[in-house]
Amino acid sequence: MTAPSSQHVTKILHNTTQTKTFSVIQYPHTLQIIAACTRYRMTVPLKTKFSVKQYLPFFIFILLIGCQKPEPQPIQEPVQKQSQQDETVDLTLLCKNLEKNMLAINAERTTFALEQINQDLKLCLPLSTLAEQQHLLKLSNQMYNNFLSVDRTAPQQVAFEEYAFDLSQHPTIQQNRFEQLTLRDQYLLKHKGQAYIELYDRGKGQINYRRSPEYLARIFAPYMPQAEQVFIENLAAQNTLPVFSEHILMIEPHEIVTRALFWEEYLNQYPKSSYRKDAEYLLQMYSLFLFKGMHDSPVSDTYLDKYAVQSSSMDEIEKLAQVKNSHLAVQASKFLQFLQLSEQQRLQEIPVQLSLKEQLSMSEKQLALRQLDEYLGLQNLSLSNPRDCFSDAVCV
Repeated sequence: MTAPSSQHVTKILHNTTQTKTFSVIQYPHTLQIIAACTRYRMTVPLKTKFSVKQYLPFFIFILLIGCQKPEPQPIQEPVQKQSQQDETVDLTLLCKNLEKNMLAINAERTTFALEQINQDLKLCLPLSTLAEQQHLLKLSNQMYNNFLSVDRTAPQQVAFEEYAFDLSQHPTIQQNRFEQLTLRDQYLLKHKGQAYIELYDRGKGQINYRRSPEYLARIFAPYMPQAEQVFIENLAAQNTLPVFSEHILMIEPHEIVTRALFWEEYLNQYPKSSYRKDAEYLLQMYSLFLFKGMHDSPVSDTYLDKYAVQSSSMDEIEKLAQVKNSHLAVQASKFLQFLQLSEQQRLQEIPVQLSLKEQLSMSEKQLALRQLDEYLGLQNLSLSNPRDCFSDAVCV
């Protein structure tokens, strides 16, 4: 199309008799409108006996409506139909390679690699048997252990412990000595909070990395049978914070009773759980915590009577003794009875087998503890034997 002159645009009015001429300077937008409409071959009938100037706004409005292009419609993307067989083959291949990919994780990999495997686990776990799920769970433990392992020199170990301790005490303050850490420590500290990585204080300055207990609760538990799911989710919640530190209990007697009752009920509700032995161990340990405490936070020093017992523990044990249909409640009742026995009565009613060496060296408190074990049927168990049940969502 040839461009109109810069001074005037002549518009031929289709009425057989008259041609009207008007200035572009007077109506500067008209040239653009007419040029646009020319592409669409639009004609506008106009009678001769009226003023163009008077009706020009209406004229322009009509032109604008006529020239308006329709809204472009989004193109419908063709749906790529993939057969169910192809999808199954791809997912099967992904799950087949999952174990190999998990074993390939080491201390040189990134959190992105962990997150990718965790996404793959969410796809494969629903398709796996319980035995396969538990195999993958063990592999995930190994995978994180490999990922979080750091080789340090003696000065680097000291620098890490000091830095981690300061960070645990003042997490919002920029710490010194960061440049003294290994490159791997610097990386892990920068990415703390990603891929379920966190710092964990075990007491006595033993601060190190660990995989958060939430990991198994979120990645594995939703796809496992109910008994295993309940076990993992509850143990994860219980071990989010330390249960003890340096032989001192970090939880109150009320929480100890709550956890002991939970594991007792769990064993009643899921007698065939694959975690039954671990649940039994946890019940026994929380029973020990309730009735005896720990070395540096004992329930009592003498067990002579109820007044020799920590008041917070005594209150909870008295409440527990009122619970119906609970072996733990029976033990609580026997604990109260034990406190009413004199030393002479205990010797007569609770015979304890002692070696000659024990008879010569055992203190009154040690004798009372042995008698209490016998009377309540308590088992003295190690905190880490056979496995550690107080730092993750499963016993490891």
